[in-house]
Amino acid sequence: PLTDVVLEAPVIAGTALGIGLNYRAHAAETGMPPPAEPVLFAKMRGTVNRPSGPVVHPEWTRRLDYEGELGVVIGRTAHRVAPADALDHVFGYLVCNDVSARDRQKAEPQWIRAKSGWGFMPMGPWITSADAAGDPHDMRIRTWVNGDLRQDTSTADMMFPVAELVAYASQVFPLEPGDIITTGTPSGVGVGMDPMRFLAPGDVVRIEISGLGAIEHEIVAG
Repeated sequence: PLTDVVLEAPVIAGTALGIGLNYRAHAAETGMPPPAEPVLFAKMRGTVNRPSGPVVHPEWTRRLDYEGELGVVIGRTAHRVAPADALDHVFGYLVCNDVSARDRQKAEPQWIRAKSGWGFMPMGPWITSADAAGDPHDMRIRTWVNGDLRQDTSTADMMFPVAELVAYASQVFPLEPGDIITTGTPSGVGVGMDPMRFLAPGDVVRIEISGLGAIEHEIVAG
């Protein structure tokens, strides 16, 4: 029974790529124009976290935020693939939290620190294979903080669909089995609220994607 075990991260990604501003409403809430092409950034290996966390609140940020996202797991090497062929290289999908330090993201030209704190990528609860998951652009993604629903959007609202993201990233370097692409977050993040609302130790974040399951983790002091 799942109640008797602690699930670990289902894969340790060699490369984890994030996508910035892939939902129009999220771009609008952050005051950014929609990008003309996908915005890529890296999350380091140390960000990988089990679905139950916990996520450590580092001392070097005062604006820790959540981002509920659909994660794409590569199944076979993809290098310079066309969008029409890209989904053939996808093994499956999972739920991710692209934890972000907003003050570091705004202050530093590179997002490595803002996006790659230790444990900044809880994911799981398992990998749902592509054949079982269904259409990745017809999934409901919801995020709660302490039981308060913050994000509730369909993945149909992505500006750049999964096939285009995989193909685009594969033009830069080969994507290998086990690599992950987190596909961007919808609106409803803390930095987009008025007033802004950031995570603090003791907060509990739950992210659920229809057909894939849910992850839930606590924010703890560093």
